[in-house]
Amino acid sequence: MPRMQLLYLVIPLVPLAAALVAGLFGRAIGRAGAHWVTIVGVGISFFASCAVFMDVLDGNTFNGPVYTWLTSGETRFEIGFLIDRLTALMMVVVTFVSWMVHIYTVGYMADDDTSPGGYQRFFSYISLFTFSMLMLVMSNNFLQLFFGWEAVGLVSYLLIGYYYRRETAIYANLKAFLVNRVGDFGFLLGVGLVLSYFGTLDYAAVFAAAPKMAGQTIQLFPGAEWLIISVICICLFIGAMGKSAQFPLHVWLPDSMEGPTPISALIHAATMVTAGIFMVARMSPLFELSDAALSFVIVIGAITAFFMALIALVVYDIKRVVAYSTLSQLGYMTVALGSSAYSAAIFHLYTHAFFKAALFLGAGSVIIALHHEQDMRRMGGLRKYMPITYLVMLIGAFANAAFPPFAGFFSKDLIIEAAHLATVPGGTFAYLCVLACAFVTALYSFRLVFYAFHGEERFRQPAPDGRDGHGHGHDDHGHGGHGHDPHESPWVVTVPLILLAIPSIFAGFPVGRIVFGGYFGDSIAILPQHPGLAELSRDFHGALGMITHGVFTTPFWLVSAGIATAFYLYILRPDLPGVLRARFGVVTRILENKYGFDDLYQKLFGDGTVKVGTGLWKGGDVAVIDGVLVNGSARTVGTIAKIVRLFQTGFIYQYAFTMIIGLFVLLSLWLLNIAFPG
Repeated sequence: MPRMQLLYLVIPLVPLAAALVAGLFGRAIGRAGAHWVTIVGVGISFFASCAVFMDVLDGNTFNGPVYTWLTSGETRFEIGFLIDRLTALMMVVVTFVSWMVHIYTVGYMADDDTSPGGYQRFFSYISLFTFSMLMLVMSNNFLQLFFGWEAVGLVSYLLIGYYYRRETAIYANLKAFLVNRVGDFGFLLGVGLVLSYFGTLDYAAVFAAAPKMAGQTIQLFPGAEWLIISVICICLFIGAMGKSAQFPLHVWLPDSMEGPTPISALIHAATMVTAGIFMVARMSPLFELSDAALSFVIVIGAITAFFMALIALVVYDIKRVVAYSTLSQLGYMTVALGSSAYSAAIFHLYTHAFFKAALFLGAGSVIIALHHEQDMRRMGGLRKYMPITYLVMLIGAFANAAFPPFAGFFSKDLIIEAAHLATVPGGTFAYLCVLACAFVTALYSFRLVFYAFHGEERFRQPAPDGRDGHGHGHDDHGHGGHGHDPHESPWVVTVPLILLAIPSIFAGFPVGRIVFGGYFGDSIAILPQHPGLAELSRDFHGALGMITHGVFTTPFWLVSAGIATAFYLYILRPDLPGVLRARFGVVTRILENKYGFDDLYQKLFGDGTVKVGTGLWKGGDVAVIDGVLVNGSARTVGTIAKIVRLFQTGFIYQYAFTMIIGLFVLLSLWLLNIAFPG
């Protein structure tokens, strides 16, 4: 086997081996052994991914099977790798963020005593999560894609419910699992349609045959003809709506904050939630053939981006603010996909991974310092106690708000412009949503920074009633109060923060090479009827030119206005936010209730399922099966036996009388038949 192909196997299999060692032999190797074996394993994957990345830049790509799992007729179900520039970039991002999370976890989970062996189990899970995501992004066929897709969902279920003694954690992981099953059902339908109409699950074969299938239709309902490509793409995107938490399947992601903070960073930064974005970009040869699918994508993304950002304005839980930020940023990526700006979407995925991981891990550093307190109303004035964490959070906030020259500026500015140039229906609506969201993003990002790190020191005050409006007040270990001054986190926590803060500043500068320089090559397909990105490339004059031009654009002034508003509300006039919440009570309640989707789904699906189950139990099991089929048949036999017993007495005269009556009936029927023939 060639050296690079061996390296392709090493990248996913080393984290898998580390996960097995930590999980199966955790008690033997102890806590230190578990974290060292997984950290080293993911570190090997990261450096191997960097080697593959450099090899791919030299023009060496790979697309081929590794193992044939099943053959059915002429269809082969294979495990295989597609190593191109899109895959290579994703591999580096996934392994780097995962490696940082592994190191950070050593400090964050140092005092964890959830259960015997829980620490080792946790490291086993996060290493297994990395393996699952790598299998997803490296796949060259729909079968392996689906395997990775389901594996990250399964492991996220285990991680979100890590604190299994807490009802809220069990509720959250069950919610995530069920909502993702809804999306995965659509995804599976899409994969099934691909196999049915294309006869293969191999990407290359499907993409090559797609133009010939562009005009073929399917009748979903009598008289309603749909393009088969549109149906496939919409079904696949429904899967992405679940995995990447797009409206209306977004409800699981904020509740996943019940898991430990490192998991929040791992799930929400570069791995699970970006799987849907990666999948749509990979499927660009299919999506480009369907304006209906692209229109559906861009509208869903716009709704998610703007309306989820609004919720972040009223949340007090520091992790949930970042979680709603993630929802909004995923909406931005989805808008880019719907605008046919796939490279801009992947570029935002790449920059977002760094600054969002920095924000989550920075929030975790604050939570550690405050003894697992998450309510921002019990923070304030932390910058002098935690200067490194403060600086990292400030950098993350600037990047998240897309302030130049931070990483988020380049990718988000491109998405806004791409939405402006989108040719599919819904493009104007998406542009207005992402433009307005620029102001909201800056406002909630700096609301978090000013609330937590500036102003009066509120961490010595008693906990406020009502907590954060969502019933959550503190994180992982359930502690609330703290009796001494907070202090900076240990180096095992701050070093990953610093290493994530650096690309949060500089990761946007390769924008020309990645988005406009043909970096992705034939990994991404864009048809001439979607010229938005091509138009942007004509006006692009390098990263520095983009910065100097950016300060004169509407998004920049909206971002500046958002930062200024946050400064005024939370530094100069900290009394005003409470007044505004009271004045806009109805709007505040709507946002605090998350537009009522959780309650609706609980009543419609949760309670509805319980009622249906109760009805099936009482009506089907008790009444029909037990009452009619089981007990009913027994009663019928008993009744017949009682009647028959009347004639089985053992007396000869009764038997003779019965015979005479029977003979009389037979003779009567015979005579009637003679008298009235026919």
